[in-house]
Amino acid sequence: MEWKTLGEICDMKAGKAISASDISSEQSKMFPYPCYGGNGIRGYVACNNQNGEYCLIGRQGALCGNVCFATGTFYATEHAVVVKNDARLNNRFLFHLLTAMNLNQYKSQGAQPGLAVGNLEKLSVPVPPIDIQKRIAKVLDNFEAICSDLKIGLPAEIELRKKQYEYYRDMLLSFEPLGAVLAKQAIISLYQYVYGYAEVPLNEFATIMRGGSFQKKDFAESGVPCIHYGQVYTRYGLYANQTFTYISEESAKNQKFAEPNDIVMAVTSENVEDICKCVAWIGNEKIAVSGHSAIIHHNQNAKYLSYYFHTSMFFGQKRKLAHGTKVMEVTPDKLGNITIPLPSLAEQERIVAILDRFDALVNDISTGIPAEIEARKKQYEYYRDKLLTFKNIS
Repeated sequence: MEWKTLGEICDMKAGKAISASDISSEQSKMFPYPCYGGNGIRGYVACNNQNGEYCLIGRQGALCGNVCFATGTFYATEHAVVVKNDARLNNRFLFHLLTAMNLNQYKSQGAQPGLAVGNLEKLSVPVPPIDIQKRIAKVLDNFEAICSDLKIGLPAEIELRKKQYEYYRDMLLSFEPLGAVLAKQAIISLYQYVYGYAEVPLNEFATIMRGGSFQKKDFAESGVPCIHYGQVYTRYGLYANQTFTYISEESAKNQKFAEPNDIVMAVTSENVEDICKCVAWIGNEKIAVSGHSAIIHHNQNAKYLSYYFHTSMFFGQKRKLAHGTKVMEVTPDKLGNITIPLPSLAEQERIVAILDRFDALVNDISTGIPAEIEARKKQYEYYRDKLLTFKNIS
């Protein structure tokens, strides 16, 4: 098998500079041509300087060595090296070969690293028979297509399942008359047993108090478990039985505590969408709760309340109570006026069981799909490197 330098079998030239003001973010009749930089399409332009199917190599800054594939009529900027191979190379084989070569390792060092065309031209590459190249390219193209489908299709599936979950959650917790449900949805089996409930103000079945005064600087390696209000937004879901952080016994002496089955609600936020996000504490011990929080002690199903506090119905109530400009707040005393539909405890448990299954489905998909994408990516890279490993015997 032959080995050739890239300069022997490819014409390699950097693209041409173009002003950022001449690049549109959207394609139109005035700006019909894709504009490629060092990392794929960066916009659309009125003119072009390339026509065909070519590999492009990023040649400046953090994008040094990045490889993409361009087809049709397009414009290549000075940030990309346009690689035009001759008849001895299949261009898709060349694309996978260049991707596997880790061209970033050949960049110059300094504040603004770069790839010199002259250095790229000196690199040796294998040139197997053209039919072998095509077969290798076809295998790797198939792998790449699978990875691309996973990245595009599966996140959309996650979003669809989330919307489906939110729809059923709000329907289950809206307690609309059965006739209204029938008018909206033909499939009503989940709702046929939802009878008998009362709209009850929160302060009639719960006591609400403010959280304590500890801050993040008071966190300790061990001690009394605690929830800081900021963690409700960033680390907790609908419910929890373990905390992520602790404070010392000394710091806990004058704090406020949530008991098992209480709701911990963050009542300060930068926006009305996030305010009043909450977590049901279903652990076996009491926990310290920081300021900017409300501790809701009640005699209902904690997970049922937490689910309700994440519905559009609750959102409509809380937005009327939120006040502030840069920082939004809902005071704990105003929370008591919010009304909540309360069926029997048995019915609450039934609804929670349904929503738990939906929640588990969404979370399983969200956890599994990124792992699936990563696994397919590694599989593609493994076979790419195996297929493109040729021993240079010259």
